[in-house]
Amino acid sequence: MTVTESKVVRSVCPFDCPDTCSLHVTLENNAIVSIDGNPDHPVTQGAICNKVRHLRERVYHPDRVLHPLRRTGPKGTLEFERITWDEAYDDEIVSRLKNAIAAKGAESILPYSFYGNMGILNAEGMDRRFFHRIGASQLERTICNAAGSAGYGYTMGASAGTDPETTVHTRYALIWGCNLVSTNMHQVMYLTEARRRGAKIVHIDVHRNRTSAWADEFVGILPGTDTALALGMMHVLIKEKLTDERFIAEYTKGFEELAVQAEKYPPERVAEITGVPADTIVRLAREYAGTTPSFIRIGNGLQHHDNGGMAIRTIACLPALIGQWGIPGGGAIKGNSHYSSVNAVKLERPDLLPDRNVRSISMNRLGEALLASEPSVDVLFVYNSNPAVVAPDQNRVRQGLMRDDLFTVTHDLFLTDTCKYADIVLPATSHFENLDLFASYWHLYLQLHEPILEPMGECKSNFTLFKELGLRMGFEPEVFGVTEEQMIREALDYRSPFLDGLTYEELQREGYVRMKLDRPSLVPQRIPTPSGKIEFYSERMLRAGLPPVPEYSPLREPEEYPLLLVTGPNHSFINSTFGNQERLKKLEKGPVVDMNAEDAAARGIAHGDSVRMWNGRGEVRLTAKVADNVLPGVLVTQGLWWEHGNDGVQAVNSLTSQRLADMGGGATFFSTRVEVVKL
Repeated sequence: MTVTESKVVRSVCPFDCPDTCSLHVTLENNAIVSIDGNPDHPVTQGAICNKVRHLRERVYHPDRVLHPLRRTGPKGTLEFERITWDEAYDDEIVSRLKNAIAAKGAESILPYSFYGNMGILNAEGMDRRFFHRIGASQLERTICNAAGSAGYGYTMGASAGTDPETTVHTRYALIWGCNLVSTNMHQVMYLTEARRRGAKIVHIDVHRNRTSAWADEFVGILPGTDTALALGMMHVLIKEKLTDERFIAEYTKGFEELAVQAEKYPPERVAEITGVPADTIVRLAREYAGTTPSFIRIGNGLQHHDNGGMAIRTIACLPALIGQWGIPGGGAIKGNSHYSSVNAVKLERPDLLPDRNVRSISMNRLGEALLASEPSVDVLFVYNSNPAVVAPDQNRVRQGLMRDDLFTVTHDLFLTDTCKYADIVLPATSHFENLDLFASYWHLYLQLHEPILEPMGECKSNFTLFKELGLRMGFEPEVFGVTEEQMIREALDYRSPFLDGLTYEELQREGYVRMKLDRPSLVPQRIPTPSGKIEFYSERMLRAGLPPVPEYSPLREPEEYPLLLVTGPNHSFINSTFGNQERLKKLEKGPVVDMNAEDAAARGIAHGDSVRMWNGRGEVRLTAKVADNVLPGVLVTQGLWWEHGNDGVQAVNSLTSQRLADMGGGATFFSTRVEVVKL
């Protein structure tokens, strides 16, 4: 008789999501049978999303890549043969890297990665050491939060906002450009409790979505006009003397300059820019200032515009105007990664770079880099990312990936769309198979993840892959011969008041440890700007050639096409992750585009019609969803669908631009103009 051994073990969700949930995984005979939220974790509280609850299906998916593969067919196909790791390393990758360095120098090698796995070792650890040591072109990893982080930093100094656990005390919440229900469910839990205690929740967005239905009020806004709305609110706050003069005098810099600028944005003018009625702008400002504590959850979507950095910077000024920092439930959150910072210098070893002047390449301009950079990119190493779906200007990206003289290595769990262009595909572990350290960019808990499964097939983690490659390249054993535990200890060796001497042993014993913050936020007791104050006026911005005081500037996309397209996330995927999961694809039902009834009628389009959407960069075909979910002139499509495994689906990023945002080199996915016609 077979005896079933069952146990519940602790894990962590590894995906690019602010909640970074603590998991309880039930194993039977060392195989996953179910996944739940950890009821003891102060933030997770037993609740997890549907995606992660069914993560078992991803781990044991029949399409998992379990062995190294080498291309046998032409690029653009998935024709491969199985090879050994020795063949992949020595016959292919190591020899190609050395040949590229000898022919054109190490800058002809480009890594391409982001946060498909958020583990610190596997996302920004041994890989960074490896490419630093080679002297490869440095990748500017700016596809997601770069513009917003820069903008918020100009105002506040660092990515340090309100402790989300205190937001249960909020009495008035502005959810600005953030579909919380789909992307930050535990913030929804905190604010639901706040509402039970009497709070009002207002959702400001370009799209009426799940969060709008949950909120008490939805305010629709035209894409890329958030700066103007914030300035319009400031106009009302200052004109009606609703500001906190004591807080402004003690903790801010540049109020007089800001007041002069805000005077230029009366509600009537702002209404014309934003599509938000003037009386709504006035009421929002009065409600926001008249309720304490008030809180703003600043979303990611805002920053994906030409003016995205300034939008975030401007909104970040609002809490200081009414003195909401330092109050439990007050202030704002854009990101909180500052609290859980670790020793990146020891992890990544930038000192290994042989040339400090090595070039850097924006990941948002991959198509340009592959087709026009000099020296040319001849080796592309892709991991933790799927650029053939997620990078902007897809047709240019794929044209570059099709180059016969480009050697591409992809390390992944699946044969993604990017693998169609890879010469070598390497099998990656799931996070369940790794030892790693996880930080949240929203809550304040650092978590240790110990492996709960043995590596499947011949899969290797990013850590192991780049460790072994480093040693095979003949690099220093003292740098590349270390263990995961040693690297985690190095990461924790950091003089931070929030880590406060945190040890590996404590993490191993507890599983998760809260960062040491004994007040609602870092601000106002410590404001890490150059002046030590919240900067309405920024001399750093002036030196960088940027307006030192918030001001609205229109989107830079040429108005050749009449409709503005926003390509946001959907409920069931995380970027392109989960795009091959049948259960989740069925829930999403396929790519659709939300359009206003006025725009649809003008084009003879009815709800459910197939439509063609295009601009000068590309075209896609989708199903029209006609309703009042967006303002006239606006289209919204959600989710990054794979082309592989989805007949007829086309990558929506064929429409988006390689143009960079105003700050931080961020992407401008949401500043896209298109036309649409019925098929």
